[in-house]
Amino acid sequence: MVLVRTIHVFIKLIPVILALKKDRILWISQEGKNIDEKRFRRNAQRILNTCISLGPVFIKFGQWLSSRADILPQPYLEELSKLQDSVPAVSFEKIKPIIEEDIGKIEEKFDRLDQNSLSGASLGQVHLATKNGHQVIVKVKRPGIEKQVEKDLKVLMKIIPFAMKFVDPNLRFSIIPIMKQFVESIHEEMDYSKESENLKKIKKNMEPYDNVVIPEVHDDYSTKNVLTMEYIPGIKVTNIEELDKKGIDRQKLVIDVHKVFFTMLLRHSIFHADPHPGNISVKDDGTLILYDFGMIGRLNNETRLRLVRLYLALVEKNPPRTVNAMDELGMLAPDFNREVIEQGINMSIKSMYGKKPDEMEVEALMTLANKTMSKFPFKLPKHLALYLRMSTIIEGIYHTHKVDFKFIKVLKQILEEESLIKDAYIEEIKHSFKRFAKTLDDTLTIAPEIKKFMDENRILQQKSKQGSNTLLSGSILSGAVFFGSAFTFQSNEIIGVTGMIASAVIMAIFAAFRKR
Repeated sequence: MVLVRTIHVFIKLIPVILALKKDRILWISQEGKNIDEKRFRRNAQRILNTCISLGPVFIKFGQWLSSRADILPQPYLEELSKLQDSVPAVSFEKIKPIIEEDIGKIEEKFDRLDQNSLSGASLGQVHLATKNGHQVIVKVKRPGIEKQVEKDLKVLMKIIPFAMKFVDPNLRFSIIPIMKQFVESIHEEMDYSKESENLKKIKKNMEPYDNVVIPEVHDDYSTKNVLTMEYIPGIKVTNIEELDKKGIDRQKLVIDVHKVFFTMLLRHSIFHADPHPGNISVKDDGTLILYDFGMIGRLNNETRLRLVRLYLALVEKNPPRTVNAMDELGMLAPDFNREVIEQGINMSIKSMYGKKPDEMEVEALMTLANKTMSKFPFKLPKHLALYLRMSTIIEGIYHTHKVDFKFIKVLKQILEEESLIKDAYIEEIKHSFKRFAKTLDDTLTIAPEIKKFMDENRILQQKSKQGSNTLLSGSILSGAVFFGSAFTFQSNEIIGVTGMIASAVIMAIFAAFRKR
């Protein structure tokens, strides 16, 4: 069965892969200029339709590809971003046994449960119900979905190595991590108990902010296969007509969307990674409502701060710092040429922006990333794949509303309000000290020569005046404190920094004493 499925998928995918290869070569060689836009979009739509026809795993995989600027040309990204996980629901007769097996008889647990689904997704579907007089949402996993997913994952893993032969070598740096992250993510999405945990964490993190609400989970009605949540109705975030009828300020709405999602990312390290319009609604007062926490991104604290540093470097038009942050994030191929990348980033910034940093818009920023990724040997580690997906989808919401919006101004505001700029610069200093400490380790190899020099210098200084001896003593003591602090820094940063400051004070005291 797996072999038959593999052959079927292979026959479906090969034509679109070959078309993508041709388009990507053209996109890179012409730097995205003077291309046949209609042909690119037509080929992208073929990929979209192929993913839908192949089922849940390939729909999910297409969604992932929609955020990969290092793999797909811009028209492909825009077309695949329309892949919003909308598939026909299965009949209630197939869903009912799953609900009753996990939480009990429907007529005993609910006042009412609508047999017609509100929405269907690739892994599950949603039904509206009433519980103790209150409306709730019941999310139910599709029957047999786990077996189907496991089979298609095997098929996908068989096809990907073969497909990589048809793409350029630089893509191999991206494909491997994306597949690892994809497999992890889809397994997590199929466990609704994990989605419940994710929702609760993000809800707690976002409680201080009055521009967003997140539904409550009904734990006694939730399992691995069923998730019951508070029902909060609202207007779809891209329904411009209804938003205007309610008098919603759409410029403020776009700003709030960015504030909510980038605050999750840059402050709290856990973020909603699937913010397509079906997962965001708006209350009558303009407050955002977030749904579906199955796809969640996580960043450790170190990665989060490096990402902040990357944003600051781009905003400040600083190519060397940009490359440093990208390298530390693992975004560069092992054999990258720093000079070439720095020049490319610098040229791209000058040619594309030509403005003050505050005037850089979302489209320009993302276009820079897209074109740079296509031109140079970048890779995107798996821990950043969901971040890029999130930011790309958010950009799409902005384009829908077409309001006056400056991404960099909003980003700066977030960084200032959350005290992230200070944290980023502290992190920059830490990395500088660590790089210095590493060079000290290398210096130990020449320790004998240093000792010889100091012995000879000591003999010479014995023939000098007392003032010089005083200064020499201060230099030796100060140097000893500094070097000791540098080594200590690696294990205890506070003591290390304190010692480095103390070394400077010591030297100043001895210098002053000499003058007397």
